[in-house]
Amino acid sequence: QVQLVESGGGLVQAGGSLRLSCAASGSISSLSRMGWYRQPPGKQRELVATVTSGSRINYADSVKGRFTISRDNAKNTVYLQMNSLKPEDTAVYYCNYRMNAYDYWGQGTQVTVSS
Repeated sequence: QVQLVESGGGLVQAGGSLRLSCAASGSISSLSRMGWYRQPPGKQRELVATVTSGSRINYADSVKGRFTISRDNAKNTVYLQMNSLKPEDTAVYYCNYRMNAYDYWGQGTQVTVSS
C-alpha cells in the first residue's frame, strides 16, 4: 500500500500562484511515476502533469508554460507550482502515484481561482 498526503491549495485570484505538495509513504518503489490530476466541477478527472522517477515530465496542453512539476526522490514528494492561474483551473486536484501499472490517489485538495 502507498499513502499520499497532499498539502497546498486554497482560494486565489486570477493571475495568482499556488503550490501543491504530495508526499508518498508506505510500499513505495524507486521506479514510479508521480503526478497531478484535477476534476473541475461537473467534469471528468483529467491529467495535469506527471513526472517519472527518471525525471521524464508530461504536461497537459492547458497548463504548459504556467505550471511546473518537480519531484524530490529523496523525500518521495512531488510538487506542482501553479502560476498565472485562471478561473478555469478551478478544480479538485488529486495526487497520483503509479507503480507497476497500479494507481494510488490522494484525497484531493480544492483549488479555487476567482475572476
